[in-house]
Amino acid sequence: MGGVQASEKMARDDLERMKSYKTIIGKVARRYNDIEPALIAAIISRESQAGKSISATNGWGDNGNGFGLMQVDKRHHILRGAWNSETHLDQATKILVDIIEEVQRDFPGWSREKQLKGAIAYYNKGPLVLGYDNVDDITTGEDYSSDVVARAQFYKRTGFREITLEQPKS
Repeated sequence: MGGVQASEKMARDDLERMKSYKTIIGKVARRYNDIEPALIAAIISRESQAGKSISATNGWGDNGNGFGLMQVDKRHHILRGAWNSETHLDQATKILVDIIEEVQRDFPGWSREKQLKGAIAYYNKGPLVLGYDNVDDITTGEDYSSDVVARAQFYKRTGFREITLEQPKS
C-alpha cells in the first residue's frame, strides 16, 4: 500500500487522538479564515501523529528542533505555548498563512491548489520550492505536500470541515 491509501490509513490511525484537539483546531481555523480545519489536522497528523510521536518528549521532535503538534522549528521561530495548546496551533497556523501568502506572491501564475501545495512543502523544508513539478523533491519522504493533502481530504470527510465550537457551560 502506498500513496493516498497509505496517507489515509495514517490519518485514520491518528483520528481518535485528533478528536481531542478538534475544538482548538476549530478556533484557530476560524481565526485564519482561509485555513480549513482539515488542513491543520493533516499537518498535525503528519508532523506528530496527533501527539503520539512527541508526547513522551514533552512535544519535541526532529532531533530536538521541532516543537509541538505542528513541529515549529526553534531554529527559525520563538516558540509559543505548550506543545499541545491553542497558542501553539495559532503560531504554527500563522506561520503557514504567511508562507501561503509568500508562495502566492512568488508564483502568481499557479492555481490556488498549486500555491497551497507549494506552501505545504515550504512549511516542511523552507523556501526551496523551485517549481510545481518538483514541489516535493526536497521534502521529508519526498511526498510531504502530497501526503498532507491526502490526509486533509480524509479529515474533511471525517468531520474536520466546519467545526462547531463547544458552547460555554452556564
